Amino acid sequence: MRQFEDISVGETDDFGSYDVTAEEIVEFAEQYDPQPFHMDPEAAAETPFGGLVASGWHTAAMTMRLVVTNVLADIATRGALGVDDLRWRSPVRPRQTLTVETEVLAKDDWDESTGKVAVEITTLADGEVSLSMVGLVLVERRD
Repeated sequence: MRQFEDISVGETDDFGSYDVTAEEIVEFAEQYDPQPFHMDPEAAAETPFGGLVASGWHTAAMTMRLVVTNVLADIATRGALGVDDLRWRSPVRPRQTLTVETEVLAKDDWDESTGKVAVEITTLADGEVSLSMVGLVLVERRD
């Protein structure tokens, strides 16, 4: 497990591959963001999106899955303080593949056993930026 001292400002990573399906977009929207352009392809065709698109919250959830699986599984995290600057840059559509890029922006003291790491997270859908945010992650320090 990597700890706070093992993380360097400026370190970058790119990873993941998550294939988005229309069924998943609709299922998420029906439960959490029931707007027509997330649930009904015909209604979505009449919106400025021109077709079915994933909820931004769904995009954030898919991003989190990729981050947990590919980064946080190897870091001694103690949770997070939240995210800053969350932006949905372009819609995610069915049959697109998501990937993620990260960059460590800053490290700060939190308390004697924990440090805070600011990580810029960028999600791309078929190479186009769809989401950006800065995660504020708490990471265990070495004893």
